[in-house]
Amino acid sequence: MKERVKYMELETDRTVLRNFEEKDLEDLHNYCSQEGVGEMAGWKHHSNMLESKEILYRNIKNSNIFAIENKENKKVIGHITVNSDSENGRDDTKELGFVLNSNYHNQGIMTEVIYQILDYLFSKEIEYIYACCFQNNKSSKRLIEKCGFTIEQEGIFYSESLNKTFKSFEYVCSRSDWQLQKNRL
Repeated sequence: MKERVKYMELETDRTVLRNFEEKDLEDLHNYCSQEGVGEMAGWKHHSNMLESKEILYRNIKNSNIFAIENKENKKVIGHITVNSDSENGRDDTKELGFVLNSNYHNQGIMTEVIYQILDYLFSKEIEYIYACCFQNNKSSKRLIEKCGFTIEQEGIFYSESLNKTFKSFEYVCSRSDWQLQKNRL
């Protein structure tokens, strides 16, 4: 496999955010095969290792998807995606997506990760960061709001793999909002 330049590697107290590697297959499959984890993000949970292997290779090639590695056990426990602005194509705007192994929910890990990503992106000429969640995903809604995002509008999202339309909340955090939030932390 061709070596690529790392887009970024960041650390929080408990995690390392890094590019995916071939050795991550079992860890990726572990959390992507958990029923409900993918479904809350708009994709069907993985039913076999081959499916996870295909996704892993896509993740390895995509410099916008970062593995969330637990420092304590060196396992990949989720991932976060930093996408370009899908609405208006603005260079100063990014969109976040994230998923976490359900065994690590409600421990503040994803809050740490999002804070680190926000800090990083807002130091790089980014002015706005969006995050969306399905209206029935109360955990993600609480997390996004806790991280300083404010609701901008309601929307809809059609998932091909689930053949279902979801009502969503679309949130935004500006650089100035983040500076205020950081001062309170």
